[in-house]
Parts: sequence; structure tokens; C-alpha cells
Amino acid sequence: MAGRLPRSADLTRFCQKLNRVKTLEDDMMETTFNRCLSTVDLTLLGIGGMVGSGLYVLTGTVAKEIAGPAVVVSFIIAGFASLLAALCYAEFGARVPKTGSAYMFTYVSMGEIWAFLIGWNVLLEYMIGGAAVARAWSAYLDSIFSHKIKNFTETHIGTWQVPFLAHYPDFLAAGVLLIATAFISFGAKVSSWLNHVFSAISLGVILFILVMGFILAEPKNWSAQEGGFAPYGLSGIMAGTATCFYAFVGFDVIAASSEEARNPQKAVPRAIAISLGLAAGAYILVSMVLTLMVPWHTLDPDSALADAFYRRGYSWAGFIVAAGSICAMNTVLLSNLFSLPRIVYAMAEDGLFFQVFSRVHPRTQVPVIGIVVFGVLMALMSLIFDLEALVQFLSIGTLQAYTFVAASIIVLRFQQEKSAAPPQLAGSQPSPGPNEGAGPSELKEYESFSDKLQLVGTDKAKVHREPGQLKAAFEPYLEFLSDFYPGEVVTIAVVTLMVSAICLCSILVFGNTHLHLPTWSYSLLLLLFSLGFLLSLLLIWVHEQQQSTKTFQIPLVPLTPALSILLNIYLMLKLSYMTWLRFSVWLILGLLVYFGYGIWHSKENLREPTSRSVSARYVVFPSSSLEETVQAVQPNPQPLTELPDMVTEEAKR
Repeated sequence: MAGRLPRSADLTRFCQKLNRVKTLEDDMMETTFNRCLSTVDLTLLGIGGMVGSGLYVLTGTVAKEIAGPAVVVSFIIAGFASLLAALCYAEFGARVPKTGSAYMFTYVSMGEIWAFLIGWNVLLEYMIGGAAVARAWSAYLDSIFSHKIKNFTETHIGTWQVPFLAHYPDFLAAGVLLIATAFISFGAKVSSWLNHVFSAISLGVILFILVMGFILAEPKNWSAQEGGFAPYGLSGIMAGTATCFYAFVGFDVIAASSEEARNPQKAVPRAIAISLGLAAGAYILVSMVLTLMVPWHTLDPDSALADAFYRRGYSWAGFIVAAGSICAMNTVLLSNLFSLPRIVYAMAEDGLFFQVFSRVHPRTQVPVIGIVVFGVLMALMSLIFDLEALVQFLSIGTLQAYTFVAASIIVLRFQQEKSAAPPQLAGSQPSPGPNEGAGPSELKEYESFSDKLQLVGTDKAKVHREPGQLKAAFEPYLEFLSDFYPGEVVTIAVVTLMVSAICLCSILVFGNTHLHLPTWSYSLLLLLFSLGFLLSLLLIWVHEQQQSTKTFQIPLVPLTPALSILLNIYLMLKLSYMTWLRFSVWLILGLLVYFGYGIWHSKENLREPTSRSVSARYVVFPSSSLEETVQAVQPNPQPLTELPDMVTEEAKR
């Protein structure tokens, strides 16, 4: 029985497989895609991805059912949280100008399994985003024709009374997705040109809404007679914020398109900042106008803005709004269909997803197979699912991606630069020392123990502090941290920070409602987990960061990404338990795909180091002293039992 149990060495290798990071090419500007997108193109892609059904549909839904007129505050908080995440995306997009967005960023810093799960969730995010926008597009077009399309479908085809499914099949939504899929297949330039046209019309309609809306505004609609500004209280505002995240998910299309940008180092950060600022301003002002035009409790969730103008007697204005909203939703459809196949391409190119999706059409230079397959899947989802259920599901995947990208920023900033070195000749000194390019879980190889002792002495004599090492000013007070390898303490602190954030947010969200904690225990737990969060932050801060590079860097690291992690986790816990249940099922499916296919076909398997022609080779496992565990590696000229004596002799010398 004991013989069938896995050995510790096998478990170690298995864990290393799960946490291996992606090796980047020396020339990251080299690509099979066409680098043809400018800063303006990326900015309009970002605006098109954010300003769509969230503006024309979600605003009315959250105002009526979740937050009331305080939807304005919900959008402000969601915009701030998105800004923290957007800064992280901007730094990664500039430093790693490769397609893949959050998946790629996690792969180069956190590890393979985490990257796959993030990529798996991003796939769902884009599919849900496209399907939800298509249904909103259909509802708005239907409102122009007095819901004749809906009535015809219900009369001649029938309705469904199933939870989370639409009341009737939406063939119009599925059809528009298939048409958009065909246009996206023609290449990045065609997609960008279409996005420019629809974005210009959308921005014009937004200006019209703001001007007409403030003219028709009635402050009494925020008065106590109509329920007040925040009828659902702080809880409603925060619940609305979690749902309003759907409005800002589009900015990551810019990071996903960085491999097709002409100058990603400058274009990506600028495009993210400009597009997010304009989108946040549009959401805040339009939600303010909408709840001032008509009482919030009388809004039509399916077509709130157009219906508000109709009820104020401006039917012609309602028609303009409905027509403009369709153009805005077209940009979101293009954005989702543009990004999704590129995420799939990145995963397939790395071997973690089916290889058929890594094929790029030689003429259009886009992954046509991925575009067609996932365009059809989006169409099927839009045909049968309900919009609100899709939006809730979308938020949790987005927030998780934001959380991991923020954590990846901290890990990457305190890591040493990894550079691929050429193979060493027999008898030569290995180029990476114990503190150069070796993470806490990597094995360091030496050809003799004299080399090990010499390198230890050299490290002690070093004055220059590498990223991940303890700052010189804190060494007299935290000397015990100097025994760890660079980046090791930071990695542990990031994990502790995330655990503390989860516990802290759980107490805030469930402490008084579900857990019914007494006041003293509620306060004590808040204090303990807050201290854990702050101490983890302090442990990270006392270590050296990478020096400033030529690309954009997020300010106030680790504080800014830590705040992003805390806020994202809080918003995730505000979502319903059914959303978490469906999300867990999706994660389980993803793990089945990874362990059934991805882990065996990963291209990092091909990067295993080859053995050198030496008479003996040893692997030294990390320890805080020279008495380290030593294991012989092939070729093995002498028994392993002689090794302890060798350790003792070399240590005495």
C-alpha cells in the first residue's frame, strides 16, 4: 500500500508544473498579427467596449431594482475600483505587449494553473458580455417598433418559464451576433474602421442625452416624496456597484489588442486612461440625468432612456436615443468578438487550449477559427439566456481577473528580471547565481560545493540590492528576513494579504447578517484581519522593487494594487450565492480541461533544461544555512551515501 503512494519528489515536480511561469521571447514586438492599431484606434476600442448596454440598459436596471438614484454613487465607486485595476492592466500591457490580457499577465508572474483559470474565466466574461449586449440590442430595436418582434415571437413560437432563461428565444440577438462575427473575420483594420463609425455616432447621442436630459431634469425626483436619493441604503449602493462593474469591463480589450498596436509601450497606457475616464464620466452623468427626468421607481429596465423621453412627450428624442444606443451596442459587440478569439489564441499558442484555435489566417492575420466558433457560441447564449442572470455572472469573472492582475503586479515588481541565458559549456560557471533569476521554488545547480561556498561569500559582499531583497535600512531590525531568497517573503506576504482581505471582507459582508456576530467579536475580527492585511502590506514594502523602466509603471506599489485586491474581493462577496454556485461549476469544468489537456500539452514542457556533460551534478535545495539537502542527479558516479561526508568536508574548508 505504501509503495503506491506518491513520493515527495513526485509531488514537488507536480507542484512545479502547476506553478511554472511563461518564458517570454527576447523580441516581444515580433508577432504573427498585423501591428496596425494606433492610440486613437485603441482608445475608441476601449470606449466602444465600455459604452453600450451598460449605459442604455444597466443604468435603468440598477436604478429601479438595486440602488435608486444612488446609482450615481455606484458608478463612481465602480469607476474608482476599475481605475485601480486599469492601472495594473496599463503597466502589464506596456511591459508585455502580447495578446492574452489578464491570462498572459498572470502566466508570466503567478504560474500556469492560475493563468489558465483566469483565461478560462475571461472566456466566459467575453461570451456573456457579447450575449448580454446582443439581447439588449434586440430589446432596444424592438422598443422602436412597439415590441412587435417580441409579441410575434411569443405568439408564434412560445415562451419559457425556466429560471435564468429568457421568456422567449431571441432570434434577433443571435442573428446580429452572427453578422458581427462575419465582419470581425475580415481583419483588424475592418473591425477598427467599423468601430470608429459606430463610436462617433454613439458619442454624438450621449451628448444629445446630456443636453436634453439636463433641460428636462426635475430635482423633485430625488426628493423624499419619491423615496429619496438612496432608498436601498448603503447596502443597495454597494450591491449596485458590484453589478455596475459590467459597465467598465471593456477597457481590457485594449490590453488584449496590444500585440496589434504599433507602439504598445505608449499607446496602451494612454488609451486605457483616456477611454476609462470618458466612459466613467458618461455613466455618471447619464445616470444622473435619467433619475432626474422621471421618478426612479417608474423606469423601464429594458429601455430606460428611450422610455424616459417618450414619457416626457419627446417621442422624436426617444427614437434618436434608441437608434443611437443600437450603434453603441454594436461597438460592444465588435469589442467582445474582437477580444475573445485573441484570448483563446494566446491559450492555444501556449498549448493550454486546443491547438486548432492557434491558427492565424495568412491573409487577414486573425484567428478565424476562434472567431467563428465562439461567435456561434455567443449567438446560442443570447438565444436562450436572461440578461440579468448573465450580467451577474459576468461581474464575478471580471472581478477575479482584476484581483489576480493586481496581485501579479506586486509579484512582478519585486521579482528579478528573468533573462534567457545560452546553454553553458561543460565545466563553466553557471550564469545565474542563487539570487539571479531564481524564485523561491526553483532549484539551484552547482558543479561542486566549492562553487556554492564561493557564491555565498560573493553574495555577502554585494552592496547593490536586487529586487525582492530586504532594504538596507530595515536589515538591522528585520535581519531574520535576510535568510530568505529574493522575492520569497514577498510571495508569502501576497498570499497572506489576499487571505486577510478575504476574511476581512467576509466579516464586513456577512458578519451582521448571515453570521449574526455580537459586537465585540465583530470588532475584534475586523481588527485582527485588518492588522494582518496591513502587516502583509508592510512586509512587501520593506523589500526592494525593480527600478523604473522606460514603460509605464503604476504608482504607489504595493498600496494601489492592494487596494484594488481589497475592493474587488468585497464586491465579489456582494454577489448572490447562485452566481457563486454557477461560477464554481464553471471553474470545475475548467480544471477538467486543464488536467485533461492543458497540463500535458503546455509548451513550457518543451523548455526542460538539458543535462550538461559533467562528471557529477548536484541539486541544492534552499535553506538558511550551508547544511543543505543534497541530491545527486545523473550521471551518478558514486553512491548517495557518500554525500553527507562531502558536505561536512566542504563546509569545514
